[in-house]
Amino acid sequence: MNNPLRHASILLMLISLPALAHHSFFGRFNTTGNLELEGEVTRISWRNPHAHIILKVKAADGSFADWDLESGSPTLMTRAGVPADAIKVGDHIKVAAYPPTTAAREAFATNVLLPSGQELVLQTGVKPHFKDKVVGDFSYRFRTQGDRSHPELGLYRVWTFTGSDGFLFPESINRNYDLNNYPMTPAARAALAKFNPATDNPTNNCTPKGMPLIMEQPLPMEIKKQGNDIAIRIEEYDLTRLIHMNQTATPAGTKPAPLGYSVGHFEGNTLVVSTDHVNWQHFNQAGIPQSDKSVITERFTATEDGSVLAYAMTVNDPVNFTKAVELSKKMLYIPSETIIPFNCSESSWKR
Repeated sequence: MNNPLRHASILLMLISLPALAHHSFFGRFNTTGNLELEGEVTRISWRNPHAHIILKVKAADGSFADWDLESGSPTLMTRAGVPADAIKVGDHIKVAAYPPTTAAREAFATNVLLPSGQELVLQTGVKPHFKDKVVGDFSYRFRTQGDRSHPELGLYRVWTFTGSDGFLFPESINRNYDLNNYPMTPAARAALAKFNPATDNPTNNCTPKGMPLIMEQPLPMEIKKQGNDIAIRIEEYDLTRLIHMNQTATPAGTKPAPLGYSVGHFEGNTLVVSTDHVNWQHFNQAGIPQSDKSVITERFTATEDGSVLAYAMTVNDPVNFTKAVELSKKMLYIPSETIIPFNCSESSWKR
């Protein structure tokens, strides 16, 4: 459906409005559509989990309305070379965005044309919209080769997500949310039927993710020794998981937690981690639940030259799955990468 509205100070173009089969970010935005908006920036928040631009837009009838333009993680945009101060309050800008799936005045901004004539690309995989040359290069997220310079580090280094291998959840599921690929029990399917992706998604806020969902995160993580144990420092939400290496099972009386309780051991050069006592109720952000019976087994294996980390996860949840769910991804060693403070803030953009 096309519904263009034109005015001297606004160009609003809706192309290919959402179909229910299409995946949308957080159930709110249609990634197959395109929306163009033009107006004045009245507020901006360049803070995780997502940047927000409040744009004052003039409609065809002469009235003004604020649009909340969400965009990607400022951490990812910083790595792509997009300056944090590129967009300023008072700027008159043009925006290309994914349109909303509802009547809400919100959209997911992918491209911004600044008053200077410079275009910013704000999202992975997005092409230039207004100009041939842009600022914002997300190609770093699709590296295929890690650095081989320090094989002696083994597991203990900063590992970088590679989009070339997809997220933790297989691309056929993660990109399209084809949840039928999961072996769900009737109880899980009943819970899924009640899930509203626009309001129930647990990730579009500053509440840290629990296991196993936190391991899907697309930012770097560091594996390091911590005394006799191993710590996994995760950039997203500034989290640290502690892997207890001097135990064979979770101690009696352990209280459940979002990250659960993790016990590890080595099988050759593979770190094997078993996690239980998880009270995070979400298997993924698309509505599949997780019970307190869930047991998560992870395997971390660095290649001999230290350039690649192979990661595999098996989730056994008898309440929600009829059989074990197996997931995997790869991460790369990029020596220049470091852990950047996530500094999540919801209050900075909520109106």
